[in-house]
This record gives sequence, structure tokens and C-alpha cells, in this order.
Amino acid sequence: MKKIIIKLIGVVFAVIFVAFCFNIEFWAILDMPSSIHLTESDLVDFNSEKIFGNFISAEVNNNTFVVGKEKRHNSYLCLKLFGFLPIKRVEVVLEDGGEVYLGGIPLGFSLNSKGVIVVGENKVSANSVKSVFNTGDIIIKIGETYVEEPQDILDCLSNIKDEPTSIVIIRDGHEKEVVAIPQFDVNTNDYKLGLWVRDDAQGVGTLTFVTKDGKFGALGHCINDYETGVEIPVKDGGIYLCNLVGITKAKRGSAGELRCLFSQTKAPYGSVETNTKSGVFGEVFNKDELVDENLTAEIGSRMLVKLGKAKIVSSVGGVREEFDIEIIKAKYQPASSDKSFVFRVTDSRLISLTGGIVQGMSGSPIIQNGKIIGAVTHVFLNDATKGYGIYVDWMMEEIAR
Repeated sequence: MKKIIIKLIGVVFAVIFVAFCFNIEFWAILDMPSSIHLTESDLVDFNSEKIFGNFISAEVNNNTFVVGKEKRHNSYLCLKLFGFLPIKRVEVVLEDGGEVYLGGIPLGFSLNSKGVIVVGENKVSANSVKSVFNTGDIIIKIGETYVEEPQDILDCLSNIKDEPTSIVIIRDGHEKEVVAIPQFDVNTNDYKLGLWVRDDAQGVGTLTFVTKDGKFGALGHCINDYETGVEIPVKDGGIYLCNLVGITKAKRGSAGELRCLFSQTKAPYGSVETNTKSGVFGEVFNKDELVDENLTAEIGSRMLVKLGKAKIVSSVGGVREEFDIEIIKAKYQPASSDKSFVFRVTDSRLISLTGGIVQGMSGSPIIQNGKIIGAVTHVFLNDATKGYGIYVDWMMEEIAR
């Protein structure tokens, strides 16, 4: 009898092992982060969509514990095999979720940087020493004075003259102090650092969403200085409506682009507050023409993104519309990245219009199962029908900061 029971137990475990390895995404479960954000709607979809196969279900367990005299609460998502055997527990933050207005239209961005960007050298005298600056450095402080525009440098140096002075820069994302000796320019009668600098930038990208309280997210990646490639730390900026005047189609080795024009002589439709690796974010002043109030979607967690059919919202055809894509690779990221998943354009009309993904489409919202789950970020140069997307989770985190 004992041997029969042992054999039965062995058979049960064998069945469980086979089910675990062949009927669910075993490695996807192992790849799950230690903490995730979900809405109540996401949790319902998690089970109804059978994200990890037919044998895995999920439920949220709430725990209460005391720290000192204070009661605290935390929640865990428990994944169970066959509905009763726990196999994974992940800390979960339950959120309200909610809807956003979908973007999909090109925007013009005008940014003013915090500090000034070094774009090259401009020797001012034969006595100039080797520069301590690199192309792409951002000068934020000279002596005790903060630098906001190129004229500030001249004003500071007129007092310092040719004395060694401490200058604070941002290099590779970190603050650094260097010492430079200004040189006198006999042509202009000014003291200079021997640099070409710039304090602004412009670009074109696509609006991803606008929240019901007027916050926007766009691009899905940062705006870099076009000459130096450095990420621009934003002091302020504005967003403007673009006119699409043409499309350069993508082809192998060339990304193509949306050719757009925008004018800064008119009032901006919103302000730019941050420029991050997850996109450009700010506040909308005027929703007219930016959003269609009938075009909304719920926020979808990255936990619910799955391989298969999805859609891009874009106005490359002249009006805001949906185009078919297929998500072919996705992973659960523990930290923000603008390359969260890979997709392929399957819509013949979009391929006919653009050749695939082109510059300017970054930020186009991606919809799966009726929810916005991300945005377009990059294109594969060797195959313009393939691109990367960022999870909308990471963009919403920037909105919440």
C-alpha cells in the first residue's frame, strides 16, 4: 500500500512538472520583478487572459503588521498552480488605474536647458591652453553664479578676467568641478572660455497620452542635443502643434522620418517640465486639437502585455487611426528602459505609407486588448517594420513624480 501511495505521489509530481514546463511560461514567471503595480481591472484580466497559461491563477493577499505602534499594510500577488499550489509571491501595489486620452499626433518641442551645452571649441588667442571641457559638457555654474544662458558666461568672466576659476559642469550625467583660465579676445574685448555653447533645442515626436487632469507624456525616450547627443536637462519648454508636410519612407539602413513644421510664434499648447529616459512630460494648457475626448483607454500594466496582436495609434495618414502590429518579444523589467518589448508592423497600409517605423513616430501609443500598454521608441535600422516599445508603466511613474 505504501509503495502505491509513493507511486501516486510520484505521478502527481510528474504531471505537475510536465504542466509547469510545457503548458505555462515557466521562465516568464521566474523573470517577474519583486514588486509590481496593478489595478483591480488588471487583476481580473490577469486571470481571464490566462497570462501564464491555463493552470496558473492569481490572487492578492493583504498583510497587516506593526512597526513600533503603527499599523502598516502590504499586499502580495500569489501565483498558484491548479488554483491551490503557491509557486510565486510578488509584492504588489494596487492602484486606481483610470483612463487617459490617447495621443498619436506629432508635436513640436522647444526646450531650454538648465545651463548651457558645450558644442565645440572656439580658440580666442594663441595663448589658449588645452580646453578642460568636452563636447557635450553642460556648464551650470561659474564661481558662485549659476549659468542659464550664454550671456551669463560673458557676464561672469568680465569680473573674473584671467584668473583661474572653478566651473561646475554636468558630464555623463554627473556633476564635476573643473578649473579654467579665461582668455581675452582682442576682437570683441571680452574674456572667453574658447567654447561654442547652446542653451536650447527643438525636436519633433508623437504625443502618447494626456491624463484627465491635464498632464501629458510623449516620445517614450529623452530628447538629446542633435550635435552632441547628450540628454538635455530641462529648465522649461513648450509643446506645439505640427503640420505634417511629408514622409521620407524608411528603408534598410535608413530610419526615414516624418517631415513636420511647427511655429513658436504662436502660444504653446503646454509646458515641458521634464525630459527623461522614459519620455518628455509636462502640463497641457489647451486640449483643443491635442486630444479627441472620445478616444480614451485604460492604463494597462506591463504584467498583462503578451505576445500577439496589438495596435499603434498614429496620424501618419492625415487623421488619428489604428494600425496593426504584432508584439514578438516582451520581458518584465525591474527598472525603467525605453526598450521594453519588440514589435513588428503587420499593417500593409502603414508599411505603404512609411515603410514601417520612422523618426517622429516615437511616442505613438500602443494598444493591446483595449488598454494602452506602451509607446513606440526606436526602429530597427536593418528592418524598419520592427521596432521597440516602452511600457506605459514607466511613463506613468514619471507623471506621478
